[in-house]
Amino acid sequence: MGAGSWGTTFAKVLADAGNDIWLWARRDETAEEINDTRRNGDYVPGVVLPNNLRASSDVAAVLEGAEQVYIAVPAQSLRANLTAWGHLIPADAILVSLMKGVERDTGLRMSEVILQSTQFPESQIVVVSGPNLSQEIAAEQPAASVASSSSKDSAIRVAEASTNSYFTCFRNSDVIGTEFGGILKNLIAVAIGIVNGVGYGENTKASIMTRGLAEISRFAVAYGAQPTTMVGLAGLGDLIATSESPLSRNHKAGEMLGRGYSLREVLKRMSQTAEGLSSVKPVLALAEAKGISMPIVEQVHAVLEGRMDPRDIAPHLTHETDGPVRE
Repeated sequence: MGAGSWGTTFAKVLADAGNDIWLWARRDETAEEINDTRRNGDYVPGVVLPNNLRASSDVAAVLEGAEQVYIAVPAQSLRANLTAWGHLIPADAILVSLMKGVERDTGLRMSEVILQSTQFPESQIVVVSGPNLSQEIAAEQPAASVASSSSKDSAIRVAEASTNSYFTCFRNSDVIGTEFGGILKNLIAVAIGIVNGVGYGENTKASIMTRGLAEISRFAVAYGAQPTTMVGLAGLGDLIATSESPLSRNHKAGEMLGRGYSLREVLKRMSQTAEGLSSVKPVLALAEAKGISMPIVEQVHAVLEGRMDPRDIAPHLTHETDGPVRE
C-alpha cells in the first residue's frame, strides 16, 4: 500500500521472493506506468519490476483476498489512509508496517496507529525495519532487515515472504525496540547531515553517531525496548546506513539545513518525505515525559526552528561518562 520509493522497492523484494503482489498507487498514471512498462520512473528510476508485481489505484481490488498487507505511506497520513480503506483489509490478513515515524499529534508509533485505527489483534501486526536504503535494494545489492511482532508465527510468515536471493529478513519479538530504532536514527541522521553540510569532518560525525546511539538507546529502553535491539540491524545498522549515505532523505535534509537553507526551503526542495523532520517534536515530548535527556535531538530541533546556527551543533552537551566508571 503505497507506490513511493520504499513501497515499490519492497513490493519488488516480495515479488522476487516468489509472491504474487498487488501494489496500490494513489495515481492512475503511476499504476499504468508500472503495468505497461515495468517501471516506476518517479521513485525507482532505472529499475525493471518483476512480472508478478501488478499495480492498481483501485484500493478494493488491491486488498481483495490479501494475505499480507504491507503499508508504506507517509507516517503523518497513515491514520487518514486507514480511515479511508482500512475496512477493506481482510480480517485474517497480517498487517505489516514499513514506516519509520511517530504520529505528530499523538506520539504513537506506526504499529500503535494501525492497532488503534483497524482494531486488528496485536498478533496480526508486524513491523519491518533495518538498514534499508531503497535505491540500493531496488538495485539488488545484498541487504537485511528485521520482522518484529508479538506473534512468532506472524513474524516468521513475514520474514519468509520477504527473503530472497539479495534480501534477508530476520525476526525478533521486540516491536518497541525495532520500531523506535527506525524512528530515532532518522533524528541522528539529520544531525549528521547538518554537520556534513556545514563542512565538519569525520571526527564530528563519528562523535555524533556514537553519542547519538547512546541517546536513542536510553530513550528506547525507557519505553520498553530491549537494549540488544539497539545494537542490531534495527538500531545501529539502520543508524550507520542512514547517517552516512547521500541516498538517505534525512541525511540530505540535514545537509541542506547545514548549508543554510530554512526548514521551509528544505521541505519545498525535498521530492520525498524525510520522516525525521516531523518526528523531532513528538519524540522530544515523549522524552520529556520520561525525563530523558536528548541533547543532540534538542539541537536538531533548535536548528529546525532557526534558534541555533548549524555551525554550533556539538556532539554532546553534558559531561557524563562514556563507558564503564571504575572507582
